[in-house]
Amino acid sequence: MVIMVVLTIIIIMMLQLPATTSSTDTSSTSSSSSSSSPSHKLLYPDFQNLNVKQTISSIIVNINRPPTNVSSQADDEILQGHDDNEKSERKWKLKLLHRDKITSRSHGPYQYHHLFKERMERDVKRVAGLIRRLRLQKTKTAFNGGSFEVEGFGSEVVSGMNQGSGEYFVRIGVGSPPRSQYMVIDSGSDIVWVQCQPCNQCYHQSDPVFDPADSASYTGVSCSSVVCDRLENAGCHAGRCRYEVSYGDGSYTKGTLALETLTFGRAVIRNVAIGCGHMNQGMFVGAAGLLGLGSGSMSFLGQLGGQTGGAFSYCLVSRGTDSSGSLEFGRGAMPVGAAWVSLIRNPQAPSFYYIGLVGLGVGGIRVPISETIFRLTELGYGGVVMDTGTAVTRLPTLAYEAFRDTFLQQTANLPRAPQVSIFDTCYNLNGFMSVRVPTISFYFSGGPILTLPANNFLIPVDDKGTFCFAFAPNPTGLSIIGNIQQEGIQISIDGANGFVGFGPNVC
Repeated sequence: MVIMVVLTIIIIMMLQLPATTSSTDTSSTSSSSSSSSPSHKLLYPDFQNLNVKQTISSIIVNINRPPTNVSSQADDEILQGHDDNEKSERKWKLKLLHRDKITSRSHGPYQYHHLFKERMERDVKRVAGLIRRLRLQKTKTAFNGGSFEVEGFGSEVVSGMNQGSGEYFVRIGVGSPPRSQYMVIDSGSDIVWVQCQPCNQCYHQSDPVFDPADSASYTGVSCSSVVCDRLENAGCHAGRCRYEVSYGDGSYTKGTLALETLTFGRAVIRNVAIGCGHMNQGMFVGAAGLLGLGSGSMSFLGQLGGQTGGAFSYCLVSRGTDSSGSLEFGRGAMPVGAAWVSLIRNPQAPSFYYIGLVGLGVGGIRVPISETIFRLTELGYGGVVMDTGTAVTRLPTLAYEAFRDTFLQQTANLPRAPQVSIFDTCYNLNGFMSVRVPTISFYFSGGPILTLPANNFLIPVDDKGTFCFAFAPNPTGLSIIGNIQQEGIQISIDGANGFVGFGPNVC
């Protein structure tokens, strides 16, 4: 059996529970195919018109070069929110764009190799920032039962989006009347902020900088406010609450905390606490600010509380395509038929979404790696984080090396290429029309297995036919499931009940 997958288009994502014999061939042309036993249920998206067979051991990959240009869309096409007031469960939906599409609008033709290089540079900084943040959180708990004094104001209010490396953007309205702004989404951040006038120092953004003087709904937060108390080491100036988010490379945003109205299509959300940044610096590439989607009380989800039931769902658009992903809020966005995995809480890093990864598979066979290598310790070390701002999945070095070596053994017939950026396993596929590669799978606690489409683990790094194995080692022991591996798969976060869902749909 063979799955035909074009690298630039996600065709199929398979979610399955472990079978007793991984090499057994099965065929299906139905989206609801399953065995009689619930413990061996197979979940497939609808692909009845594709006329292909399925396998869990290998994939045929058609070799396509990256596109030379990515067309743009008008702003009114990008915003697609709605509020289903007639339904018992409300949901709001937005289109989701990869940052490369925004970059191509402001910097001319789409140059894949240049954007790839920049993306990897951002990614290295992102991972370093996440590790730094976790270390700071652990250090804090070692002093005075959980807190300690620091020099300067707000140095411990650190966003999960390190060095502006967020990869995906939504377009929302800020203020009254609403001013449309591109916002980076970040599942590891607990703050919402935008650049604001008067802007003493601002980086370039695609839209005019938001001016609170033009908004009838803007209200500054006082230093004595309960909202201000939620910020760690909040500052105070002229009776107003001040915030600061700083980053390892010198990027930062500083300003005042305010209550403001945010508009998602026809849904209007009032009194959202946002940072109004008057001094900002960083590599945010056109975005006006950040929409924090972490699990803390100051994130957008945390502030909405019961309005969304702590639930959201997203589909990340594939790189280099002209399509859009989606971001939905509310319990009505939770799909039926998803494979659900328990979220794990880390008291040392409450903003992050940890999940129970217990193993890795290559070609339908589980790699011999101990489950303990992915475990979150009682002290908050290790574990596996789902992160929208990190591009490339990171694995503990020992796990990565065993995983990579198994993949190399099963691709020994493919011509190798030199290392590219952070990727040490690359192939020269120039001149090939198609190649057969082994499947890649994540084994989760509780039984579900996520088998990735080929373009989620073997990616083009230039326009000359060089493809690389899109994983990298992390010597600290922290695992991060990045957005390349999440692309094209419907992912749902049910924070209230403590689950993350995969599928059942492709994007």
